[in-house]
Amino acid sequence: MLIEENGVRILTDPGAWSTAQNEIKNIDLVLITHEHSDHLHMDSVKKILQNNPAAVIWTNSAVGKILSEAEISFSLLEHGQSENFKGITLEGHGEKHAVIYQEYGQVQNTGFMIADRLFYPGDSLYNPKKSVEILALPVAGPWLKISDAVDYAIAIKPKIAFPVHDAMINISMFSGHHGIPKTFLPKADIEFNDLREQNWLEV
Repeated sequence: MLIEENGVRILTDPGAWSTAQNEIKNIDLVLITHEHSDHLHMDSVKKILQNNPAAVIWTNSAVGKILSEAEISFSLLEHGQSENFKGITLEGHGEKHAVIYQEYGQVQNTGFMIADRLFYPGDSLYNPKKSVEILALPVAGPWLKISDAVDYAIAIKPKIAFPVHDAMINISMFSGHHGIPKTFLPKADIEFNDLREQNWLEV
């Protein structure tokens, strides 16, 4: 997601399922909500910094650890913190990724309020409990029912909501809806067959 506010260009979550971030120029700030590969793709981060040498990254400590290991500098912006970047207020909201199944995928997740207008929750349904004009609304994911997404937007009450986290609606791009049952169902002595991988299933 590319956001422009008062001439400041902010890029969020350069992940593995998108490629446009590798070409965008004049980026001032990169915000990263969490470490999952569809939100943090290290090759893309390196390309962004190569194309935008003045750009800076703000994120949480979990992502920061990964960036530090790659010798990429960053600044912390976590839950309860507020900072000013080139005249734009940025706030961190929330601490955990929404539940997928038990502890699977549970990582630190920081949503961002940008310019006191736009709220991007990352992979969570965190309510910042303040006025939100524009909501970047997650609409699909292994952690999300569409009814919960609708209820979340109603609870936030923005003037405008637009969909994000929707690439996985195209099942050919995403294995999570199948991969998670494949991980857990065999532990309960249940065989899970992905019919896309074979022409027929013998029962």
